[in-house]
Amino acid sequence: MNNVMRYKEYWAKIQYSEEDGCFWGEIEGINDSISFEGTSVEELRKDFEEAIDSYIDHCKRYGVEPQKQYSGSFNIRIDPELHREASLLSKIKDISLNQFVERAIAKEVKLSLNK
Repeated sequence: MNNVMRYKEYWAKIQYSEEDGCFWGEIEGINDSISFEGTSVEELRKDFEEAIDSYIDHCKRYGVEPQKQYSGSFNIRIDPELHREASLLSKIKDISLNQFVERAIAKEVKLSLNK
C-alpha cells in the first residue's frame, strides 16, 4: 500500500500538506486521535515511532487497551446485482453469505498486506 507507515502493530496513512510544507499522519485503529508530522521522511518516521511508544506507555500506565476493539459486525451497501451473485455463489459453495463475504475480505486483506 502506498503512503502507509507501520511500526509495531500500528499504522498510519501519510499525507502531505502543501500549505504547511510537511508530511503528516494520524495513527489508525486506536482509541484516541494521535497525529504526527515531519518535514522529511526521517523526521516523520521518528515522530511516528515516538508517538506510538508514548501512547503505549500511557495506556500501560492507566490500564487502557491501546487497540480499538471491533465487534466483527458491520453493515455494507453493494450493488444489488453483486449482492445477488454473491448470494448465489454462497449457496453453491454451501456456506452462508456472511462466510462468503468474510472469505472475500480475508482474501483481499491477505493480498493487500502480503500476509
